[in-house]
Amino acid sequence: MAAQNKGTILITGGGGFVGGQIIREALESGFSVRLTARSASSAARTVARFPAFASALSTAIVPDMTAPEAYESAFADGAAITHVVHAASPFNLAPRDNVRDLLDPAVRGATSVLEAALRYGGGKVKRVVATSSFAAVIDLSKGLREGYSYDEKDWNPVTWDEAAVAPGVVAYCASKALAERAMWDWMEEHKDEVSFGLATICPPWVFGPYAHELRDTKGLSESVQLLNGIIDGDAIPAFDFGGYADSREVAAAHVRALQVPEAEGKRFVVGQDFRYQAAVDIAREEEPELARRMPVGKMGEWIPAYHIDGSLATRVLGLKYGSLRDTVMDTYRQLLKAREAEVAAA
Repeated sequence: MAAQNKGTILITGGGGFVGGQIIREALESGFSVRLTARSASSAARTVARFPAFASALSTAIVPDMTAPEAYESAFADGAAITHVVHAASPFNLAPRDNVRDLLDPAVRGATSVLEAALRYGGGKVKRVVATSSFAAVIDLSKGLREGYSYDEKDWNPVTWDEAAVAPGVVAYCASKALAERAMWDWMEEHKDEVSFGLATICPPWVFGPYAHELRDTKGLSESVQLLNGIIDGDAIPAFDFGGYADSREVAAAHVRALQVPEAEGKRFVVGQDFRYQAAVDIAREEEPELARRMPVGKMGEWIPAYHIDGSLATRVLGLKYGSLRDTVMDTYRQLLKAREAEVAAA
């Protein structure tokens, strides 16, 4: 176990898929972690996943992430929070009210954690890293945009007023951009007051393994469920984001962005090009059970579309991307084990 001497990271959203990998990466990199949760039971569930690091983990109950004052206890108890990772955000593709259920909580949640770091951090917080999304980067109205490369210069152009009345998926993607923009705007407004800098991580679909063993397939992340749903499915999903990142790479990007001086003030697209057909081809080739249980589709097909340029993270953060094969198979092997556990428990 790494010596805990790099400081303490306050992590929101640690109970989730990406958040769990960020906790693991932080602990293995030598940080202590204080994770926020809405309830004591939720906090205990997350802590139990990291028994080897019990002494480096603490928790704080934050019942309302849109209220800066809810974080007061998270910065208390002499925790001396030195870094913050904001990995929590509402995921809702079918909101009843776009503003109430999606836009407002996303934006207020993003700026509240910054306000709390300023208000309660005692000037000790050095860096805040927020989980944004490729949804904050892509212009959905441009379609497949063959030949174009998306990178950090690009922003989803949907405005608040447009998002307020848009279909669910469009509104969700806009919420990611609006929340990230709100954080950058907040930093500009408070630049003379804050002790910390900001960096953001913008991955597309995140695949790869969970940081803990899966005992079932209930409550999977939206992205992992996309791969899980292909098993025993009738068809391969249609092109959507055209990109993926491995959960371990996304976690590494967050923790490195906390530490690398040059990361301050930057957003990072973390990911590579992706097609569902390529993932299915790999899975069917590598795993006989999946070959029997997956649709064949059009083997070898690669739909022409835009390119996702994740090279800034390589240059600035030293991030090394793995192969689609490793990500796909590590995901499916964990899912198959979870499915076996479900059958055994039935």
